[in-house]
Amino acid sequence: MATSKTGGSTQNGRDSISKRLGVKIFDGQHVTGGEIIVRQRGTRIHAGRFVGIGTDHTLFVLKPGVLKFHYGPKGRRYVSVIQVSQ
Repeated sequence: MATSKTGGSTQNGRDSISKRLGVKIFDGQHVTGGEIIVRQRGTRIHAGRFVGIGTDHTLFVLKPGVLKFHYGPKGRRYVSVIQVSQ
């Protein structure tokens, strides 16, 4: 009888691929339409003015302007795009 398992047998060596979640564009940055702002699971940050939300809760820019993170009703975090007049 062997006192230990064979060399090729292991229970380790598996890991899931990271999903690269998080904020991609920060407060005060200039944005154009279609850019991804936040990749998230659930709505940790909510969509504000001129911000769209995807089926996987990804927030993206709808119109060009400057990004602004702020708090809204019920203490929720929002991200909005403030359009700059030129």
